[in-house]
Amino acid sequence: MPLVTLQNISLSYGKFPLIDHVNLTIKSDERVCLIGRNGAGKSTLLKILKGQVSADGGVVRCASGVRIAHLEQEVPNDTEGKVYDVIAGGLGAEGELAKLYNKLITRFADRPDDKILHELEKVQEKLDFTDAWDITQRVQSVITTMNLQADAEILSLSGGIQRRVMLARALVSKPDLLLLDEPTNHLDIEAINWMEEFLMGWAGALLFISHDRNFMDNLATRLIEIDRGKLTEFNGDFSAYIKRKKDMLEIEEKHDALFDKRLSHEEVWIRQSIKARRTRNEARVKALKALRREYADRRRKQGMAKMTVQHSDKSGKIVIEADTISFSFNAGQNLIENFSTVVQRGDKVGFIGANSAGKTTLLKLLLGELVPQSGNVNKGTKLDIAYFDQYRSSLDETKSVQDIISDGKDMLEIEGKSRHVISYLQDFLFSPDCCRQPVSALSGGERNRLLLAKLFTVGSNVLVLDEPTNDLDIETLDLLEELLIGYRGTILLVSHDRAFLNNVVTRTIVFEGDAIINEYVGGYDDWLRQRPAPSLSEPRKAIKKESTKPSSKKCSRQKLSYKDQRELDQLTANIEDLEKLITEISEQINQPSFYESDRSVRIPVEQRLAELQRQLDDCYARWEFLEDR
Repeated sequence: MPLVTLQNISLSYGKFPLIDHVNLTIKSDERVCLIGRNGAGKSTLLKILKGQVSADGGVVRCASGVRIAHLEQEVPNDTEGKVYDVIAGGLGAEGELAKLYNKLITRFADRPDDKILHELEKVQEKLDFTDAWDITQRVQSVITTMNLQADAEILSLSGGIQRRVMLARALVSKPDLLLLDEPTNHLDIEAINWMEEFLMGWAGALLFISHDRNFMDNLATRLIEIDRGKLTEFNGDFSAYIKRKKDMLEIEEKHDALFDKRLSHEEVWIRQSIKARRTRNEARVKALKALRREYADRRRKQGMAKMTVQHSDKSGKIVIEADTISFSFNAGQNLIENFSTVVQRGDKVGFIGANSAGKTTLLKLLLGELVPQSGNVNKGTKLDIAYFDQYRSSLDETKSVQDIISDGKDMLEIEGKSRHVISYLQDFLFSPDCCRQPVSALSGGERNRLLLAKLFTVGSNVLVLDEPTNDLDIETLDLLEELLIGYRGTILLVSHDRAFLNNVVTRTIVFEGDAIINEYVGGYDDWLRQRPAPSLSEPRKAIKKESTKPSSKKCSRQKLSYKDQRELDQLTANIEDLEKLITEISEQINQPSFYESDRSVRIPVEQRLAELQRQLDDCYARWEFLEDR
């Protein structure tokens, strides 16, 4: 059943309409992903659906009684108070009544008082009169479902939990259609996985904006792109969208080329032929005028960014060596404990972990910006480090975009050639007018592009990137991926974008809780395959401690059959062989030259490693079973 229908909707803010006579229908069982370039009008379209923005023309039709909730891209600045109150605020006047009831109940529990009891009775009467008792139950139910603390102050929570609170606020009204604007932005991987799982099980319709390729592939039932004011529907996953979009652009280019050729021919005719002035050619003259108008109204696709990375001379073979380093901000609560690693020239290392786990802290320790409280960090020779800061602290908001790049100069030295700063910024999709604007006027995606533009003005052989993908559109993400894959130096990358990690990094450093940090070969999916299952982690430690001899104490409790004893002895030998093979293959994969080889050579080796790891896990499980007997 259609919940919402947009008919011939238009909205303009400048020469070209931002939304140009679009039609869209959202049904009750759909999860629709809206994609497009930064500034294409995605968020505006959501606001039109919610009624926060009025269209210049067209009609928005909603089914009778349909409820729509909207989770915006950022948590509003004026959001404060306890979690319960913030969530109840999503219910309007009835929510205010629920907030007051909860506040009085809490006060009366802390300090029983006749005055408070009298106020509580009045509120109960109002709840009875408006038949709104289920409101308080609904608020408490969504708090329980989303694992939130009702009495916590929202300003004291992490960004990820704040987003969860705002999602609960949107859901408490039991909407038929939920609008989500970049719901995964600034969330860590654990929070993204939680949101994915939650929304997969949610019964209502969903229209969401996202640039997270894994998120949209896992969640969306169809993709809709907004490009130059028009909506285009794509069935299938993101890979199918990329292929069909490429075909569409090629057809568009051919059509435009034929149109331009015809227009050029007619322009030559009108200027050179006296026949054009004759009455019988008036129709041809009118047709030319129509062609000119069509050409003037043509909206060309926004160009792709043309980012290039400048390389400096090679660094030494060893880039960074950390030896049993530890660090904590509070006594007795280590973020990092006895961690050791070696980063060699050409390594592309990804850092995975929850928000506040210590990823940025570890980066600063490795770069020498922080000193470990124990252990040592040694940096290699000839290092030229370029650092992308997730907090954009190097951007002075009072300066213009142009001055951020050039410090008032007109020319830059890029790859040994002199370039005008505005020409360079146009490669990063900044128009000449935008180059003169202050940084404070830029969107989140534009700020990230500006920081990348600043980063790439200098040569480097070590790139340190802390959350570079936030707010970037898909096309820019793809280009940045290509640049990093082809980068000849060393990369240290913190990211919560699972596809980005899979495509760029050759190994990962993972924060797995309680100051435990482990290293794995490959990207995010490789980590998922290699990490030990929680139920097998403790038995694995026990095996290593007991070596190859079964415990005499265990054997004395119950003697194994001859067949089981032989299997146990064989399992011990198999475990040793498998661990040896895994170590050998891991050492082979860790070599930088491995990732320079052809993909057809790499994939069988990686598959072999994953299969050996699976066999090892099975052996451990069987070993534990026989030992317990």
